[in-house]
Amino acid sequence: MSSGLNLNNFDAALKELYTRDRVENMVYADNPKYGLMPKRTDFYGRKRAIPIIYGNPQGRSATFSRAQARSTGTSSLVEQFELTRVKDYAVATIDNETMLASANDVGAFLEAATLEVDGAINSITRSAAIAMYRQGYGEIGIIATGGISSAVVTLDNAADICNFEVGMELDVAGSLTGSVRAYGSNSHGLYVSAVDRDAGTFTCSANVTDSADGIPLAAAGDYIFVRGDHSGSTRTKLAGFTAYCPQSAPSSSPFFGVDRSVDVTRLGGLRLDARSMPIEEALIKAANRVGREGFGIDHYFMTFDKYTELEQSLGSKVQYLDLDVGVVSFRAIRINGPKGEIRVVPDQNCPGDLIAGVKLSMWELHSLGGMPRPLDTDGLMMLRQSADDGCEVRYGYYANVACKAPGSNINIRV
Repeated sequence: MSSGLNLNNFDAALKELYTRDRVENMVYADNPKYGLMPKRTDFYGRKRAIPIIYGNPQGRSATFSRAQARSTGTSSLVEQFELTRVKDYAVATIDNETMLASANDVGAFLEAATLEVDGAINSITRSAAIAMYRQGYGEIGIIATGGISSAVVTLDNAADICNFEVGMELDVAGSLTGSVRAYGSNSHGLYVSAVDRDAGTFTCSANVTDSADGIPLAAAGDYIFVRGDHSGSTRTKLAGFTAYCPQSAPSSSPFFGVDRSVDVTRLGGLRLDARSMPIEEALIKAANRVGREGFGIDHYFMTFDKYTELEQSLGSKVQYLDLDVGVVSFRAIRINGPKGEIRVVPDQNCPGDLIAGVKLSMWELHSLGGMPRPLDTDGLMMLRQSADDGCEVRYGYYANVACKAPGSNINIRV
């Protein structure tokens, strides 16, 4: 006589469903930069050294004695980023009643479970994909000037509304690396109750500056973070494109142990302010700037709005191609650059004021095992909740992004 399905049976069914290939296909879909970036899953040890050669020995002259004399005072210039891992987590919960109601039907259980587990995987995937463009401090948007009206927040850049979801709990800070502002008397962040993706606004469950359920000192210009993602000047999220290639030239402050001010281009990438340029002109100038430095970018990543602008600008000259990653494919526009073909890819995760010009082979996503991965070191994918009537499935990753040649990339401000 069948005893029905138990926790072990449910666990086995989930493991059979959520194979590595299935999770990868879920993760890469709609996240082109994440999908296309080269990956390594062997990030063992406390740190990983990423060597950067940014200068050659200068013992050279048309006069032999001068070349020989100078050779004693110069050598190859080598730095190394001491890459460390960051963590991210997503938890799916399945209530006990649902499991009991499915006790003789694994299909019914999986139908209920996949809704939650797929959602958790999508949530942690978007978190990583958004972070891959940003500086590592967890920011997902900025409050616009005059952007607080009762419970409604307007974003400084409407394209960033893609980063917001109903149910999020948010923090704000007065600067990118500042401390989060104090909560109201009920000690919680801003709960997102509605999102208007056309208007670039979201609504909170209480007035933004409410003394009990808001953040009383929230103000225009504040940076917005998912609660738990920000810790002042510590990079708690992936160090993304603008961490390695910031909008302003980097200072002497160590970046993974490196003072990038000694050569802000080769150690900190290139920059182009293209806010007053037509998009075609911006892409041509940027590619030539990188070419002048001896590199050739092969991809531009941008918002869908900018992609549409380029598409319309090119008109009948537009050429398309498909970029394949396993069974996932991304549509791109092909343009010519001074060092060869450049693929222009729209990405929902790209900030609205950025076009990222990259040499993709110079980037790697380093993780400790798969990314994301089920947190099942005890052999169980499904765990009983200790303080609630149900079970949970945990996904997470331990990873970071590495760039082997920052000078092969350009940050285009638009």
